[in-house]
Amino acid sequence: MNISVEISMYPLTTDYESPIIQFINHLNQHPDIKVMTNTMSTQIFGKYDTVMNVLTPEIRAAFMAEPTTIMVLKIINADLGDWK
Repeated sequence: MNISVEISMYPLTTDYESPIIQFINHLNQHPDIKVMTNTMSTQIFGKYDTVMNVLTPEIRAAFMAEPTTIMVLKIINADLGDWK
């Protein structure tokens, strides 16, 4: 099953851009998922198990690097990455 995940990350710090950029850069290192970023959120597309196996340690690492961080995720059980 393919899924699409939309993530909005809100580090509660004055230097909020750095943790967001680092999180996105880490996601982009995984060749088995498709990552699209815009000014409001990041979208990830791929197989359910692959996406979840990527997200779990990456979110944990983001929380460890910046302990006061909010992550808002929306997940749909369809690959919306190719929709026009």
